[in-house]
Amino acid sequence: MTYTIIDVETTGRGNRITEISIFKFNGDQVIDEFTTLVNPETTIPMHITALTGIDNVMVADAPKFHEIAQQIIDITAQTIFVAHSVNFDYNVIRNEFKLLGVDFQRKKLCTVRLSRKLIPGKKSYSLGKLCKSLNIPLTDRHRARGDAAATVLLFELLLKQENADATITSFFKKSSKEATLPPNLSSDIFNNLPNAPGIYYFINKKGKVIYVGKAKDIKKRVLSHFYTKTEKELNLCRETANIDFELSGSELIALLMEDAAIKHHFPIYNQASKRRTKAYALFSYEDRKGIQHLATNVLKGIPNPILIFYTQRDCRAYLEKLCAQFNLCPKFCHLQEGVSTCSHYSISCNGVCKGTESIEIYNERVENALSFAKESSRNMLLKEIGRNVDEEAFVLVKNGSYLGYGFIDKSTSINHHDELETFLIPQNDNSDIQKILRSKLVQR
Repeated sequence: MTYTIIDVETTGRGNRITEISIFKFNGDQVIDEFTTLVNPETTIPMHITALTGIDNVMVADAPKFHEIAQQIIDITAQTIFVAHSVNFDYNVIRNEFKLLGVDFQRKKLCTVRLSRKLIPGKKSYSLGKLCKSLNIPLTDRHRARGDAAATVLLFELLLKQENADATITSFFKKSSKEATLPPNLSSDIFNNLPNAPGIYYFINKKGKVIYVGKAKDIKKRVLSHFYTKTEKELNLCRETANIDFELSGSELIALLMEDAAIKHHFPIYNQASKRRTKAYALFSYEDRKGIQHLATNVLKGIPNPILIFYTQRDCRAYLEKLCAQFNLCPKFCHLQEGVSTCSHYSISCNGVCKGTESIEIYNERVENALSFAKESSRNMLLKEIGRNVDEEAFVLVKNGSYLGYGFIDKSTSINHHDELETFLIPQNDNSDIQKILRSKLVQR
């Protein structure tokens, strides 16, 4: 096999290339080299210059990427793309080609993951510390040629290790995720993730939670992070050294668990939305004829809302549900506008809009609907799927407050709702939780 051992330096944000170094290696010796500064066609931030020593003046007269693209294609053709934390270098180069309308694809091999397999037990697998522990000379750190040259020596050493050929071959199997997983994440950790609903934690080398997510299928969702090539996801994956998880049984409880975990850990890669969520209200009023109306509108300006929702769709869907359940008039529930009598496709009233039902009887049903809406939102017991076949889950809302969720064995006899509190995992109520639970009112 022939390899191209590659390192790039970038602008940081946006990851435009400022320098690239490629060594073509046949397994015994370097047979070709291509190294050059690159004009990134954007400003290099000062903190990047402080790290690499590459500034805007140095790259001003350097070739732009499109001017060296063919040379990169030629030198890497029919080779294995090798790098330390290969996904970073590979995706940076691939994105540069994408800007040119070129689909750049090569087989990948990561010297971090390879080192973890062939030289286990090292305290750190960063290029600098690994080279130091192995007595590999590393000069011009954080410059493309210096790092690439050191990676060549590291790769030579790895090829001489016992089982090197078999390990590299296993990395290229279609079933292997070695080329996809973050450099510092053990494949055993990933393989132990379940194909089940729950939440997962991305954890860095220091044991700090840096991201929390929820999923219907934890393993599948985690893997999707590794395939996403945004700068945020690339940085997240580079920092991830461990992944933990908690099963939820259902998507609803996963949502509730995720919210609590984010508010507990404040992970740096979980960015709360800066945009305020628009709220919608269900409200009632009486017209000049004394007919009680139900309607929905944006919460702002509604003095006495009956219920608050966080999507217009959920608000209207709940109104339709009330209308159907209590035989209310779609016209006076504002599900049909500009009509003299209602003719809704699925909801029929008892005739108040036609004058065949008295206003008093109709208004009584409206009051019953309002009482039901208020009570059902104040006290909710939501039954959910458990984490295994012998278990059930529940979510409890009492007197309008979310109390938490719990899991209970199916063989346990429960005679009253109060007995569930023994199995309750108490949680804090907040506006985000209310947004989650409001959508459930429509489904009840």
